[in-house]
Amino acid sequence: MKKCIALLCMTLFLISCGGNKKVITTSRTKRTAPGHTSVTKVERNTTEIISEDTSKEIAKKPATALSYKERVQQYIYEFSGIAKSEMKAYGIPASITLAQGILESGAGYGDLTSRAKNHFGIKCHDWEGDRVYHDDDRLQECFRKYNQASESFRDHSLFLKNRKRYARLFTFNQKDYKSWARGLREAGYATDRKYPEKLIGIIERYQLYEFDNEVLGKRNRKKSNKKENVTLVAVADSQNRGHVVQKGDTLYSISRRYEISVQELKTFNNLADNNIKVGQLLKVTAENEEEEDFN
Repeated sequence: MKKCIALLCMTLFLISCGGNKKVITTSRTKRTAPGHTSVTKVERNTTEIISEDTSKEIAKKPATALSYKERVQQYIYEFSGIAKSEMKAYGIPASITLAQGILESGAGYGDLTSRAKNHFGIKCHDWEGDRVYHDDDRLQECFRKYNQASESFRDHSLFLKNRKRYARLFTFNQKDYKSWARGLREAGYATDRKYPEKLIGIIERYQLYEFDNEVLGKRNRKKSNKKENVTLVAVADSQNRGHVVQKGDTLYSISRRYEISVQELKTFNNLADNNIKVGQLLKVTAENEEEEDFN
């Protein structure tokens, strides 16, 4: 009997332990797929717009840190004013001058430009000034040397203007930079067959034609001013008030026009010397004669 009770107690003890046993389950954390990153394409504008602020920032950098694009921008910033002045004086589009300068001089950093301030690769020919020797189509060819970049720009203008083989260029419209680029190659300025395309590419990428528009726009305004001056002269003459000084006028030319002496002209206007200014109104008769005309 005791054995049966002991066996029963042991059985109940084992059952109770089994019921209290904890079951531990390991749950794997499910990894979530990384979120999809959307990439927005930004289309680059192939046109390089030159701003004064950008150019000034570029000018502050050391030459060794400049990219080719920055060198071109710096070149445009430094020499666009000269190119426009040459266009006014000789009729060569500023865009063509700048594009040739950029291409021929390596944007101002070429060996020939560094050594001789020669921005356009002009060889000696009939040159009597200083010279340097530089490898080009042939070894050690003779090139013109200048003291300043502005001298190179002026010589470039004279080189094209004074040689008959470039005469056809000056029959083209100053806005037609493409014809100018092709005409340079046809006249023998460069041996590279792709020379026109290179010039046109530089002009269009950096919008150099805007400098042509600036010059031509100013010329149109000057023409308008000239017409206004002519009108002023006509009004002055019709009212017998005197003569409005025009560009090129001198006291002598004015005196001849109104059949008076230079001294009389100076006396009428209380002039101490022969200096006169454009737009200045000069009396061409004595004071009492003017009063009689108005009676």
